[in-house]
Amino acid sequence: MPSGNVQKLKILYLMQIFRTETDPDHGLTMPQLVERLAERGVTAERKSLYRDIETLQDFGMDIRKLKRQPVQYALVERDFELSQLTLLVDAVQSSRFLSEGASKALVKSVRQMASVEERKTLNRQVHVHGRPARQDQSDFVAVDKLQEALARRRQVSFVYYRYGADKKKVARKDGALHLVTPINLTYSDGNYYLVAYRPLSEEERAMGKPDEVRNYRVDRMGSIKVTDVPVERNEVISAYDPDEAARTAFGMYGGPRVTAKIKVAATVMNVVIDRFGRDVVATPVDNGAAAIVTVPIRQSPVFYGWLAVLGEDAEILSPDGLREGYVDWLARTLVRYGAQA
Repeated sequence: MPSGNVQKLKILYLMQIFRTETDPDHGLTMPQLVERLAERGVTAERKSLYRDIETLQDFGMDIRKLKRQPVQYALVERDFELSQLTLLVDAVQSSRFLSEGASKALVKSVRQMASVEERKTLNRQVHVHGRPARQDQSDFVAVDKLQEALARRRQVSFVYYRYGADKKKVARKDGALHLVTPINLTYSDGNYYLVAYRPLSEEERAMGKPDEVRNYRVDRMGSIKVTDVPVERNEVISAYDPDEAARTAFGMYGGPRVTAKIKVAATVMNVVIDRFGRDVVATPVDNGAAAIVTVPIRQSPVFYGWLAVLGEDAEILSPDGLREGYVDWLARTLVRYGAQA
């Protein structure tokens, strides 16, 4: 490269040096800046560096003097603070949606936004049980396509799968396409879900099934296509509240919505608050030894499983249908183990 071009790149190299080698706790002296530029084939004088630093400051970079002997210069205000990058790294590493390889690649990209010293702090390891052995590129493509459909307000078609006893994917509905109106993408329990409205078939309507919003695991969707069909508009879609859905659903499992009254022992209130939040409606009873909590939930086997974990420390008081459904679920479970209900 001609020497003249190298000198023109000086301010860009200087910007790179500040971004990669300095942070609020680590700076470089003027001789060190001269040395770093020399390593890149650029000669620089102190006076010119002062002007270059002023230019970068005018550009918006928060480069300041650190009160040390000798004086150091550092990029103090960065696009992301170390605490924010830490959260990003932890979020990426904690995702079960990502394979170990994909997780490491994303973490590497996040670390590039930190200084060299800060990157040492970001060398974190979070073990996540149940990661996929490898990351299928189609998982990322699927998310991109669904985001596109949401942005363009178009329906999507796809084949939906389940796993058979042989651990192989089996297409539902004999491989027929699902055509749905996407509402949003949500992330729960380490997996992406498409929240969508699927109109009922004539047979389903004849059976009296209600229109509803459904959840589809993105990693179990295949042959995803963004169609040219505009999204539907109806009362079911308008009434969907993602916050309410997150509060009431267990494991993204659907079911009839009911308001449950459950008597729980004070010893398991931590579990209740972890699940429903600190704003859960709870009335102390039995001199504080227990509480009656009132919560909206989706009646489902997943809810019953969560309740069963609490054992004798929880009892459904109402509604009767929920209580009876739980008793029936327990009875069928006991029969499976050869016990009498």
